[in-house]
Amino acid sequence: MEETLKNSSSDGEWIVVLPSKGRQGRRKKPKPKGPAEDEEQPWKSDDLEIDPERLARLKQKMEISLKKIESSKFYAAFLEQLKSPEVSDQIRLVLGNETQLQMVMYGIGSIESYESPRFQLSIAILMKRDFDWVGDNIEVFDPVLSATESCFLESLGCTVLSVNEQARREALRPTLFFMPHCEANLYGNLLEANWRMDRLSRIALFGNSFQMYEEQVSFDPEVICATKRIIAAQSVTSEFAIETVSEDYFAAFHDSSWHFFSSGIDSELPLLVSEDF
Repeated sequence: MEETLKNSSSDGEWIVVLPSKGRQGRRKKPKPKGPAEDEEQPWKSDDLEIDPERLARLKQKMEISLKKIESSKFYAAFLEQLKSPEVSDQIRLVLGNETQLQMVMYGIGSIESYESPRFQLSIAILMKRDFDWVGDNIEVFDPVLSATESCFLESLGCTVLSVNEQARREALRPTLFFMPHCEANLYGNLLEANWRMDRLSRIALFGNSFQMYEEQVSFDPEVICATKRIIAAQSVTSEFAIETVSEDYFAAFHDSSWHFFSSGIDSELPLLVSEDF
């Protein structure tokens, strides 16, 4: 079972990081100060040099990860769940009159340094191959990405975003947000940017279990602030937990779920007019 943790940043401030286990490839990032904390910012990698040798090694590592995932019982179970009526019906509702979902990946981590981010990227690549409802272009962002990693992602047909959107992308079209093991505040930002049913209904979200957050919320004001919209969204959320099947994939996908948003007869979107939720 996961715990609610706080990680100290280099400047002495604190960042809420939920969940905590299996977060390989996500370097601790200092919490920005001042009013720009959650605003979108232009971004360039701190590592500006593309190293051909590192690029070749990364390609080999990804080929190994792809083959391992593709032939695994985990991916077989993952495919079976996506093809099941309960999940495929939800995807059709998100698509509406469209034929494809735009995939946006936030918080992938360092695919060069760690296996878990490579497994996560492999799932996204395989989904694009195996499902015609996944759009051809995958948009990717994580501030830890190096120039070498960005170059490799682009060679796979991905687009590395030049702006740190802080997960505040408005779902103006049907969109799959692929966000395994992101910080809680990023899920909150995504929900806040789309806090109306006509936008939430265009979202398929793969990420940390919202139900888990609801079970773990504490009286700590910072934890409450980071999870308030996640908890508030529960009344309009249909969640489908995935099975990690084996320990090989636990670190990369534990406590991950599919989330879809729709209001039923007895549920409506809560109005959050105060930041003191």
